[in-house]
Amino acid sequence: MQIINAQLPTLQQQIDALSRDDGQPIYMLNLLKFRDQAVYADGRESALTGSQAYDIYGKAMAKMVMAAGGQLIYVGKVRGTLVGGGDAQWDRVAIMMYPSFKVMAEITGSPAYADIHVHREAGLAGQVLIETVKP
Repeated sequence: MQIINAQLPTLQQQIDALSRDDGQPIYMLNLLKFRDQAVYADGRESALTGSQAYDIYGKAMAKMVMAAGGQLIYVGKVRGTLVGGGDAQWDRVAIMMYPSFKVMAEITGSPAYADIHVHREAGLAGQVLIETVKP
């Protein structure tokens, strides 16, 4: 199994997610890998670690999601792998509940999200987001 650690969804992934949206809550499993040092696209100097930069994003994002009816379900630091393995060793996992994919898309398309996204991008070396729903 190959794991592709990325920053953003492809256009096809976005189209597929929108086509799956049934208006029901989704639970996004976030597998996060941080940079050692934050790297801002605008070239600004920063003493922040990748984790610290992502935390700026994460706190603001959680507030936006809660304001839209969602919820931060869980955040945890990865301390080891029990089963399986590979090149992708995650630093943190998180589960965020969104009322629907449409709501998530509205949040991530908002000007407020654009303001905080720079910290996400600066902090992450990459990630995998897995969209889940209750059976």
